[in-house]
Amino acid sequence: MSSRMTLILVLVAFVLITLTSSMFIVDERQKALLLRLGQIERSDYGPGLHFKIPFVNEVRKFEAREMALDAQPARYLTGEKKNVIVDSFIMWRIADVATYYTSMGGDEERAALRLSQIIKDGLRAEFGRRTIQEVVSGDRVTMVKDILKESNRVAEGFGISISNVRIKRIDLPQEVSSSVYTRMEAERERVAKELRSQGAEKAEEIRSDADRQRAVILAEARRDAENLRGEGDARATEIYAEAYGQNEDFYGLYRRLSAYQNIFQGDDMLVIEPTGDFFDRFSDSSLSAQ
Repeated sequence: MSSRMTLILVLVAFVLITLTSSMFIVDERQKALLLRLGQIERSDYGPGLHFKIPFVNEVRKFEAREMALDAQPARYLTGEKKNVIVDSFIMWRIADVATYYTSMGGDEERAALRLSQIIKDGLRAEFGRRTIQEVVSGDRVTMVKDILKESNRVAEGFGISISNVRIKRIDLPQEVSSSVYTRMEAERERVAKELRSQGAEKAEEIRSDADRQRAVILAEARRDAENLRGEGDARATEIYAEAYGQNEDFYGLYRRLSAYQNIFQGDDMLVIEPTGDFFDRFSDSSLSAQ
């Protein structure tokens, strides 16, 4: 191979390397920054093919999509000076790539640390204005809006935009949990006692009313029974009178026999003289008259 051919091949390779080094592609999911000797020259690249000066310009690419930062659980004081353990996460993205590179050096870990501190400061301020009950069962939407507003104000100086802050869970330290559970147990016990006393009072009212109604019903039943019994006795007496009035002698004999039957019972022997009105049916004159 001649020296001329070698030179041509070297020139072709140099041109190819130069052309390759002068081109770069920006993905739609990326933000690009063009540096010239370490200084920012351009930061407004859109997706597509772009050119730069080889060996002079340097291209740095950063994530353009939203990124999640899972913050470490931390303790915060509420407005009533009680500790709570809050676990949260952040959704953020690079809003101004030039400012982000200048302030954070393009280091994502450094940005994550700074964002964690910003959110912690926001959570600390918001929790410090609320009680445990308010942070657990209150309006978290308002609290998150306030945190976002203040955090974005600070993060704007770093070229960062925070789109969302979410509180995954709020836990109480063991010592606080014990006191809260004790207080809740005492409150539930108080409510239970109150309900039991109300139930006992209502039961006593129902029982008293039932006893009163029972007494009234029994009294009315006895009254009706006495009235019916009296009417029955009167009617029976009337029927007996009508029946016995048809033959008074027979009725007298029947009554005496019934009396004898009731008196002379058992195996005892009585030796008496059949005199007097009670035994007049057994007298000689009576027998002879019959």
